[in-house]
Amino acid sequence: MKTFHCGSLVPGCDWHTRADSEAEVVSRVVDHLRQSHGETTIRPSIIEQIKERMSDEQNAA
Repeated sequence: MKTFHCGSLVPGCDWHTRADSEAEVVSRVVDHLRQSHGETTIRPSIIEQIKERMSDEQNAA
């Protein structure tokens, strides 16, 4: 499971998401950046920053 916390990219934002695939997390983050932060252009460098800040979440037993 991949997780992403928006505050790691946009200080002060408490939004976070998680999904099984990296691609799904990136898609959700891009949607969030557009809707909540007014981003109109998502450059490849932003995608790379999202991927760098993504982490693996271990399922609790």
